[in-house]
Amino acid sequence: MNNFQTAVQNSIKETGLKYPARLLSPGDTNAKTSKNEIKTFILYLMPYNQNSKGVNLCPHASKGCAEACLVSAGRGAFSNVIKSRVNKTELFLRDRKNFLDKLATEIIQQSHKAKKGGYKVAFRLNGTSDVDFVYLLNKHANLDIKELQPHAIFYDYTKVLQRAIRYNGHPNYSVTFSRSETNNAKTHTALKLGINVSAVFNELPDTYKGFKVVDGDASDIVMLKHKGVILGLKAKGYARKDTTGFTINI
Repeated sequence: MNNFQTAVQNSIKETGLKYPARLLSPGDTNAKTSKNEIKTFILYLMPYNQNSKGVNLCPHASKGCAEACLVSAGRGAFSNVIKSRVNKTELFLRDRKNFLDKLATEIIQQSHKAKKGGYKVAFRLNGTSDVDFVYLLNKHANLDIKELQPHAIFYDYTKVLQRAIRYNGHPNYSVTFSRSETNNAKTHTALKLGINVSAVFNELPDTYKGFKVVDGDASDIVMLKHKGVILGLKAKGYARKDTTGFTINI
């Protein structure tokens, strides 16, 4: 167990389940999201089963994905950030209805600000998780994000192909399917359906297996400008040393 994992486990044991002032973090705290042309807010939870209940919040993550996860990158390695993400995760798992109500309230508040100010706002509800929050918000908090058009847009990355298909063509929710070393067939299906796919490369090619590759690191919302393309991400952190096939070597 490395220092990060030890800090996570200690935070899980010590968490006091206290609601923070905000569940959503401003996007300018993230190196990639700070490049967005639209004001962005992100929800950060702990990925996989890093919680007291052992619930996997990234159910289709592969070994390569787990090893390359950027949850500990940048500010994510700071003890206060770890504690914050652990606390939010525990709140989501143990107090789901109130958690979703608060999340819905924050989304609505920021959307109303955008409408009043004449600008658009973006929400990424899975900064480091893979949960269908759009469905949960509708079911448990009576929030249909379609009603927040045109001032609010939502986007996510997922390894759950059926979720990507379910929301394909949604008016203000863009879901990008994430390629791994274990889901090549699903990746091809997604692209054929016009769904964007993110993939990690050691060097970005112009095309891959007949599909156009665009720079997915240019901003976190580049997928909003494309359909049925590969969002190429340059290998970072552990992904640079990947041997599972998660990182595509050109």
